[in-house]
Amino acid sequence: MRYYYDLHIHSCLSPCGDNDMTPDSIAGMGELNGLDIMALTDHNTLKNCPAFFKAAKRHGIIPVAGTELTTAEDIHAVCLFPTLSGAMEFENVLESKRIKIKNRPDIFGEQRITDENDNITGYDDYLLINATALSLEEVPQAAGEYGGVCFPAHIDRQSNGLLAVLGFFPEKPYFPFAEVHDGEKAAEYAEKYSKKIIISSDAHYLWDINERGAYIELDCGRENAAQELINYLRGAV
Repeated sequence: MRYYYDLHIHSCLSPCGDNDMTPDSIAGMGELNGLDIMALTDHNTLKNCPAFFKAAKRHGIIPVAGTELTTAEDIHAVCLFPTLSGAMEFENVLESKRIKIKNRPDIFGEQRITDENDNITGYDDYLLINATALSLEEVPQAAGEYGGVCFPAHIDRQSNGLLAVLGFFPEKPYFPFAEVHDGEKAAEYAEKYSKKIIISSDAHYLWDINERGAYIELDCGRENAAQELINYLRGAV
C-alpha cells in the first residue's frame, strides 16, 4: 500500500518553528495536503508529541513521534519511534543528555508546549537547538533501545548535515537511509552514496509541509503502518 509522508516537521516547541506550527495545525495541514503519515520532530525534544498524536487522530493522519537530535558533533539526525510510550521514554533519556543553556526567547524564539487544542500548557526554558552529549555513534543504539530508528537529516544542506560536518558516511554506525530536503537531488544522492533516500520538508512553517508527492510502499494496513515504517527504515523489510 502506498503511504504519502513527511517525516521531518517542527512545531512551535522548536525555537525556530513558527508559532502557528501547533500540533493540531500541523495535522490539519497534512490532511489538506493529502498526507498519510507525519512525524513531529522538534529539536532535541518530544514534548509536543502527545498532543500531536491526539490531533492526528482527528485529522486522519498516522502519527509518528520523533525528534531532530543534534549530536555531540553538531550533526542533525532524525529519530523516529513506532509508539508514543517508547518515544516518551526516550524523551527522559534525551533530557538527561541535553546541555542546559537558558533560552533567550527574544533572540531564539519561544519554545511552546501545547495541547491538542492549541492551548499553551508550558514552555521549555532551556535552549533546544544546541548539541547534546550523545555522539553520532551512540544515537542509533540509544533510539533502538526504545524501538526507534534514526537517519541523518538533510544531507544535501551545509548546516548541520552529516556530509557537511564529516564529509563522508562513516562505516559505523551504518545508516541504510538518509534524508534530503530537495527531492530533485534524491536520485543523485542515492546513487553517489548507495543510500535509500527519504524526502522530507524540515518544515518550520505550515506552508512548507510536504504535499502529496513523496511516498513509501508498505505491505500493511494503517493500523500497523507506524511500526512497519520503522522496520522499513531499519532495513528489515
